[in-house]
Amino acid sequence: MSILIDQTTRIIVQGITGGQARFDTQWCINYGARIVAGVTPGRLGEVVHGVPVFDTVQSAIAVHPADASILYVPAAQVKPAVLEAIDAGLRLIVVTSEYVPLHDVVHVVATARAAGVRLVGCNTNGIISPGKSKLGGVGGIDPGEIYSPGRIGLCSRSGGMTAELGLVLKETGYGVSTSVAMGGDLVTGMSMAEYLMLFEADADTDAMVIFGEPGTRNEQEVAELVLAGSIRKPVVALISGIFQEAYPAGMTFGHAAAAINTSAESASAKRSILAAAGVHVARSLEDIPGLLRRAFFAAETAVAPSRRGDQSA
Repeated sequence: MSILIDQTTRIIVQGITGGQARFDTQWCINYGARIVAGVTPGRLGEVVHGVPVFDTVQSAIAVHPADASILYVPAAQVKPAVLEAIDAGLRLIVVTSEYVPLHDVVHVVATARAAGVRLVGCNTNGIISPGKSKLGGVGGIDPGEIYSPGRIGLCSRSGGMTAELGLVLKETGYGVSTSVAMGGDLVTGMSMAEYLMLFEADADTDAMVIFGEPGTRNEQEVAELVLAGSIRKPVVALISGIFQEAYPAGMTFGHAAAAINTSAESASAKRSILAAAGVHVARSLEDIPGLLRRAFFAAETAVAPSRRGDQSA
């Protein structure tokens, strides 16, 4: 299993005739993604890498039923494009676009939630379930160089850091069930906590690794779920941005949401909150494999007494 996508997921690409969409579509198809149709208004009848192009989402899925859509559209067109995909009944929508107006994001996130649709992004480089499928530019031309199939779920507020996490896991004998770049904006379609709950329910994910930054309550929400016992699988967290605590309050660095507006939003505070909840906090990428080994050993040790008790009985 995996979360969100697998080898059976049927995908349409909104904005498929654009340059980035053409590039990503080719390498997604090469990886095994089932891209069944593309949509660009006014381009009906064109073909991109063997994928037929339609004018609307509804007309595309009438001929080629689909489960998911990935969007490569200008920021100003994200709102109508997402609403069109929701109205057409797609259950997963991935938005790669950057600089989408905040009021548009809030509107589409609320609409998606009300419709029971999973919205990833905005400002994401995609999702990959190694060996099965991928959506977006995640993993580049040869994802196999970075991601190997396995049982660790990844969720990152940085698209680039998903690759760093995947590579350090691969080089140390671990693999990935699914990797999600959730997007670095202030408001995202799904929260980090929601992704981790999907991993918690996934029988083929044994542990989770998250990458966080200053700003937002994403990491605090994860800590709350772990502390409450809603997440029982091991979680390893790498939180960057200690240097940002020397900057004036509210100054962003990198992503729009990476700003310290309250003391609890700093990287130091998040590390402390997560550690207090029982999350294994890494200081560097190199720490992550050792923390995973320690977490798995602790879990095995915790169940050993009860097993010995069963045997003695």
